[in-house]
Amino acid sequence: MTESRLLNTHTIKSHGVRVARTHMYDWLILLLLIIIDVVLNIIHPFYRYVGEGMMTDLRYPLKPNTIPFWGVPLIAIVLPLVIILVYYFIRNDVYDFHHAILGLLFSVLITAVITDAIKDAVGRPRPDFFWRCFPDGKGVFDPITRDVKCTGEMSVIKEGHKSFPSGHTSWSFAGLGFLAWYISGKFRVFDRRGHVAKLCLVFLPILLAALIAVSRVDDYWHHWTDVFAGGLIGITVASTCYLQFFPPPYEIDGWGPHAYFKMLSESGNVNDIPQSQSSELQTVSVHIPHLQQDENTQRSTEIQAHKKQNTLLP
Repeated sequence: MTESRLLNTHTIKSHGVRVARTHMYDWLILLLLIIIDVVLNIIHPFYRYVGEGMMTDLRYPLKPNTIPFWGVPLIAIVLPLVIILVYYFIRNDVYDFHHAILGLLFSVLITAVITDAIKDAVGRPRPDFFWRCFPDGKGVFDPITRDVKCTGEMSVIKEGHKSFPSGHTSWSFAGLGFLAWYISGKFRVFDRRGHVAKLCLVFLPILLAALIAVSRVDDYWHHWTDVFAGGLIGITVASTCYLQFFPPPYEIDGWGPHAYFKMLSESGNVNDIPQSQSSELQTVSVHIPHLQQDENTQRSTEIQAHKKQNTLLP
């Protein structure tokens, strides 16, 4: 059975509905996560005490966003989706396509819920909070507690209490971090051949996410600690979600999703059934025979050299 013949039997048209039904509850959970995140954005965050003496570090100018709010989903979700779609047209594997999309959406939505929940609970003021609270530049404070008595628009003040952690940053590292994992698996970055150029492709999404994070500090919408925490949340969730659906990229079978190899195992095809999870690629080597042959030859040479060295040692 040739590679093209085997892969063309697992397209969206032939297997899409069955794969989606298998993960119906996962899609329902995604819908639930969307609802939760909408609620978290509607409710008011904790209005933390902001004394008059604290305003010294909160007087940065109120600037527009370099990356608008609507631009983050385009970068963190649409861009990875386009790349995943392109790979589907190359390979026609609905298992990879479905699980990549599912993993990406889980990565972004779980990150969004965690980020917005912490935002509401902490209520940390943004660096430009003074001008949000007092747009006319005249501070008004409680005569006893010296807490702020804001005179600005409620929506602007509400947004001013959502500094920690950075949502732009966490979303960007969630979506683009997942994309970096995805690319590393497809390009077999850790194949022991030392092609550093592959790493450049992997680091491009991470660099883009980092630049978005830096823009949040430059725009005075976040403290550096907000950005650091947002990036940590995003990349952690992205890594967890990717490994839920795909093997680690450094494994010999890191190019495909777990579900694909499980399907081959259950298909009953002697030529394609994997003997174990750790040797999945060896049993479906028909898909990338040159990689399989080269890696087996390399490992055999390393073993023989090691035995010869041990024989020569006194």
